[in-house]
Amino acid sequence: MQNFLKTSLSCVAVACFGLFASLTTQAEKSKPQAVSQIEIDQYAGQWYEIAHLPMYFQRNCVSNTTANYTLHSDKTVAVLNSCRTKTGETISSQGVAYPQNAGMSQLKVSFLPAGLRWIPFTKGDYWILRVDPEYKVALVGGPSHKYLWILSRNQKIDEATYQSYLQTARQYGYDVTKLLRTTHPE
Repeated sequence: MQNFLKTSLSCVAVACFGLFASLTTQAEKSKPQAVSQIEIDQYAGQWYEIAHLPMYFQRNCVSNTTANYTLHSDKTVAVLNSCRTKTGETISSQGVAYPQNAGMSQLKVSFLPAGLRWIPFTKGDYWILRVDPEYKVALVGGPSHKYLWILSRNQKIDEATYQSYLQTARQYGYDVTKLLRTTHPE
């Protein structure tokens, strides 16, 4: 009986170790990774939001969501986000993005007034997870799975491109079933 218990406990320990190892491997696979670097001059300019994960600060946006990025001489990036509300009003928010890596693909963004941007833990992660070689479509998220955007230089992208970017997001562990498509009525 004692040998049976030892053998059973050994089997349970090995099974637990194997389960832990496979979960760790899966977590590593699904951890978002920013591209190594971007050409910030090519990334700058206006982008149209194609889809996003729901979040509190976009709760009033129903259509025409855009982001405009302008590079400053100190390597920070001015951010102007705009959208249309259900009443038809256009609202916007100005912020600044601070580079977190030499490749400019990992940024921290703050939308607080300039005098308050020093406050710790008030900047959000903005990681460029994928961008096509012509800088026409981008996938943006962060090290957590809280934020996700698909952006395009055009108001619409074809379904094959959209599905390809969804697949990348899935590989990084994002729940793409929660993505909201953004409309851009003409």
